[in-house]
Amino acid sequence: MTHIMQALKVMEDSDASLSLFRWAKRQPWYKPNDACYITLFDKLNQSRDFDGIQSVFDDMVLDSGENGASSLFNAYNRVIQYLAKAEKFEVAFCCFKKIQESGCIVDTGTYNSLITVFLNNGLPYKAFEIYENMEKAGCSLDASSYELMIPSLAKSGRLDAAFKLFQQMKVNNFRPGFGIYASLVDSMGKAGRLDTSLKVYTEMQCFGFRPSATMFVSLIESFVKAGKLETALRLWDEMKKSGFRPNYGLYTMIVESHAKSGKLDVAMSVFSDMEKAGFLPTPSTYSSLLEMHAASGQVDAAMKLYNSMTNAGLRPGLSTYTALLTLLAKKKLLDVSAKILLEMKAMGYSVDVNASDVLMVYIKDGSVDLALRWLRFMGSSAIRTNNFIIRQLFESCMKSGVYEQAKPLLETYVNSAAKVDLILYTSILAHLVRCQDENNERHLMSILSATRHKAHTFMCGLFTGPEQRKQPVLTFVREFFQGIDYELEEGASRYFVNVLLNYLVLMGQINRARCVWKVAYENKLFPKAIVFDQHIAWSLDVRNLSVGAALVAVVHTLHRFRKRMLYYGVVPRRIKLVTGPTLKIVVAQMLSSVESPFEVSKVVLRAPGDAVLDWFKKPIVQQFLLNEIPSRADILMHKLNILFPTSAPEIRSLSPPKPIFAGKAL
Repeated sequence: MTHIMQALKVMEDSDASLSLFRWAKRQPWYKPNDACYITLFDKLNQSRDFDGIQSVFDDMVLDSGENGASSLFNAYNRVIQYLAKAEKFEVAFCCFKKIQESGCIVDTGTYNSLITVFLNNGLPYKAFEIYENMEKAGCSLDASSYELMIPSLAKSGRLDAAFKLFQQMKVNNFRPGFGIYASLVDSMGKAGRLDTSLKVYTEMQCFGFRPSATMFVSLIESFVKAGKLETALRLWDEMKKSGFRPNYGLYTMIVESHAKSGKLDVAMSVFSDMEKAGFLPTPSTYSSLLEMHAASGQVDAAMKLYNSMTNAGLRPGLSTYTALLTLLAKKKLLDVSAKILLEMKAMGYSVDVNASDVLMVYIKDGSVDLALRWLRFMGSSAIRTNNFIIRQLFESCMKSGVYEQAKPLLETYVNSAAKVDLILYTSILAHLVRCQDENNERHLMSILSATRHKAHTFMCGLFTGPEQRKQPVLTFVREFFQGIDYELEEGASRYFVNVLLNYLVLMGQINRARCVWKVAYENKLFPKAIVFDQHIAWSLDVRNLSVGAALVAVVHTLHRFRKRMLYYGVVPRRIKLVTGPTLKIVVAQMLSSVESPFEVSKVVLRAPGDAVLDWFKKPIVQQFLLNEIPSRADILMHKLNILFPTSAPEIRSLSPPKPIFAGKAL
């Protein structure tokens, strides 16, 4: 075969060389030769005859099957390298698989050429497959393959493999290029591995590479997204010192991130630089700054940003308007709030909710005058609010004692088909109980009438005579309480009874009060108030009652105890009145006026049953329990101001009872 190989070397025509080789194969003296194949492949590669190379490769595979693939090691690898360099990656990979199947060793150059062609053609996963085979074979990458492989691994998310190759490259005395550093810094940063990214960035600078603008942007974005704003700001300063001009997106990100984290000084400084650089901030940038200034209570800065935003022709968002209006409301700048709200309305936004939110700020702050002014502004601007807020404002007016302004609010509430519940009615009645001014009493009675609640009809009927009611008081009270839905209004009914009994006691209407207590107890509004423990102990618990209710309950219950002891002969060992610390003094003072045997302890008045029985037999006690002692006699009424510090003076208990309705209310 020596003469054939020499002939192939001197022949210039690839077709002639291929013909000579095929003739030699047919001769009986032919023997496969590695050098001969290499010479032929060189000729075919020079003439770009890749079909010929593939054909000869197939012949070579057949020859290696007879004589062993290892004898043609160099020729096999030469074919793959030529095909890879010619971008024939499909054919090259097919030949590579055939070599592996034949058991031939693949050299480092072949692996590198295959990896390079796959990476250059956007097939990183094929390149990774080749690299895995390469590792198993104990081969290593060359410098150019490292430069391609590491960025490809990094971009595909295989960061551990990329960093391992990066370290391996340095161990093999190859110096990483800028592309490797840039890809690792970018990929590690985006993956949140900020320490590694910064370490590679620092190492790159030590090797004399200058960071690019893209690298700065990538690093800054990564640190901003991770919330590490101090490092991001340091890189920002480095970027500007390096002569790079931050882009629009980077300015926006730095401003918004610092604003949202509450670092308003830095945010405003960068924002000012952004405007000087000729960039127009986005609505979101303005909004983030404005909303954070609003949240920190900086009115002047927030208004300046708002005016700057609108002057630039930008449309504030709903959240921006909401934050600004809330701030202005908290600062009680009603006129400015009205101006902003009208501008918001002119922008096409629905302002009903925002206007109501401002109203709620005034209500919660207790600024009733401002709330009423704002409500008038809303009405003049055809802005509506909801019944819940009207009720809140009404209750706020009641607490502030602005009864004259409260009534129109209640009328608005009722006329808008809202229903006054028993709790609201009772709260108005509670104000009447505490009222000391006759003019205010008239307003409160008028407000009670405006509720149109059935409890008011009951109250009016309670203060009329039996001729007008056409039925006894007890029957009248029972009918009213039978009409209550206790599943829905049990708590409200209990509240109503407590306040009503306060009012009746103050008015000196003890009989009516006892009727109300009796019916309330019958309807189990206070189921655990009275306890009969046979012959051991009887008790009354008034801790959860109002003062008036407690006094009435004590008198009525002692009357029941007296009947049971005198008529049925049942005498318990002891009787307890559980008052708690608040009502203890009041109940004790009332009972001491008729020389009761009850001893006062911390929260209980107690007495032996026998002593109470003897006490019950006294005529004055019988009169007391039957309400025959005049209310002016300082037994029930005289000490009420101790219980009601803000209630009417004592003279009220001496005057005739006033009807709860005024004029034509009935």
